[in-house]
Amino acid sequence: MALRCLQRVELALFAAAFLCGAVAAAALTRTQGSFSGRCPLYGVAALNGSSLALARPSAPSLCYFVAGASGLLALYCLLLLLFWVYSSCIEDSSRGPLGLRVALAVSAVAVFLILVSACVLRFGTNSLCNSISSLNKTIRRLPG
Repeated sequence: MALRCLQRVELALFAAAFLCGAVAAAALTRTQGSFSGRCPLYGVAALNGSSLALARPSAPSLCYFVAGASGLLALYCLLLLLFWVYSSCIEDSSRGPLGLRVALAVSAVAVFLILVSACVLRFGTNSLCNSISSLNKTIRRLPG
């Protein structure tokens, strides 16, 4: 059976949400690993010789929340994507009104968690970047 246009759009949105969640979780986890496991969000940077270090890292739970929410969104969207491709193309089944309500409720909770984690990520990253920028203003450049 051919998929309707709205079903194709839904599957494309699930695929895009999976990619965004996976990239966000992986990038934050990689960045946290670069700072020896300390969370750089809302952190204060300092110079350690010629490299940057975190003078005051934030609580690790911030990074765990953002990476966890993004990772769970990615997993949820991947599972829904695979399920609907299977059920639409192979089993030729359709969604009932109860299934639609449950999917909408779970999606609403997921979107709320992602909105909160996106705000934490944006403002935490801006705080760290402002800290790094202020280091540049306080360092006197030697001629030569």
